[in-house]
Amino acid sequence: MPKTARPRRSMLYMPGSNVRALDKARSLPADALILDLEDSVAPDQKDAARVNVCEAVKAGGYGMREILVRVNGLATRWGFDDIALASKCGADALLLPKVESADAIRQMETIMRANGAPDGMAIWAMMETPRSIVESQRIAEATPRMGGLVMGTSDLAKELDCAHTRERLPMITSLGLCLLAARAAGLAILDGVYLDLADEDGFAYSCRQGAELGFDGKTLIHPKQVGPCNKVFTPKESDVAWSRKIIAAHAEAAERGAGVCVVDGRLIENLHVESAQRLVAMAEAITKMEAEAAA
Repeated sequence: MPKTARPRRSMLYMPGSNVRALDKARSLPADALILDLEDSVAPDQKDAARVNVCEAVKAGGYGMREILVRVNGLATRWGFDDIALASKCGADALLLPKVESADAIRQMETIMRANGAPDGMAIWAMMETPRSIVESQRIAEATPRMGGLVMGTSDLAKELDCAHTRERLPMITSLGLCLLAARAAGLAILDGVYLDLADEDGFAYSCRQGAELGFDGKTLIHPKQVGPCNKVFTPKESDVAWSRKIIAAHAEAAERGAGVCVVDGRLIENLHVESAQRLVAMAEAITKMEAEAAA
């Protein structure tokens, strides 16, 4: 299955030190969860959080949600132990922060293999420093185990010493380079967080901008952001209907030996059909996920 095939409209950070939050996450409508051992966990809670997260994942109950564990960086005193224990917890992926080289990804993979990580456990990388951005292609292609990139826009804005504006113009180059690297490598990519929980209009704008740029979804810091984010990144019914229509029309044309067709005055080629097929598949996957959550 392509690494971009599953729904990742909303990817919610949950602090690993908060057992109640880890339990609540089982009922939230987020497509994916990042169970965090890094920024949201105080130094004196790191060891306990590691155990909390691994026990929560092993206990299950998260349904079809994709589960990522964000470990501490390799340069910290917690990073190795995080990776070693999380490699056996059953998560879908481990997320490494402050990645600045392909070597860091390969070092992480070596630790994972030595500690029994299954072949299907992916590696995701946080892209949150200038060096992350300029090394993005090499990071994305570091190993076949790579699953995706996550934009760390708050840290990136600090490192760039730029303004974190509504339009995010100071970060557009960085966002675009990481999008190019992810798509060239066939990876998923998630947009960064929006920190002002009271600014609903600004958050909606940020979601729309991320969707228009081509991100698979957005990382979130609060459950209240999940619903609005899902709404923006869910394919519209009209777009799904149009996609089905052009898929069927192109198939009929192909049976007649034609490579193109015209639907409602628009020329339809194979490239349009491929995009339509992806949109329909994503809509069907979202419907299946939501049906399971409601059952």
